[in-house]
Amino acid sequence: MNSRNYTDVIIAGKIYTLGGYESEEYLQRVAAYLNGKLAELRKLDGFLRQSPDYQNILLQLNVADDYFKAEGKLSQLEAQAEEQERELYRLKHQLVTTQLKLEEMKKELEEQKEKKEQV
Repeated sequence: MNSRNYTDVIIAGKIYTLGGYESEEYLQRVAAYLNGKLAELRKLDGFLRQSPDYQNILLQLNVADDYFKAEGKLSQLEAQAEEQERELYRLKHQLVTTQLKLEEMKKELEEQKEKKEQV
């Protein structure tokens, strides 16, 4: 089992100790993501005039929105990959069928040549 990692991060100007089985770099990326979201929200008119609870809810909603959009994109990409797999299988099947027909035609051609030489 991996060991638990702990690292200090700064989120919204405060130091927090995060712990998890992920790398310290990953935990720093998570904190940086939250700081980026907060920076986006702070640019909105009126955000800083809201109560801290309301600001937290807006942050959570924005993170959830990003999550669901990413989940939707993942589903879309998975469906696209499945479709491409089916198309690849169909093309491989078509190639094998064509190769078999070609071999059959070559054989027929050879037989015709042999018959012609015998005459």
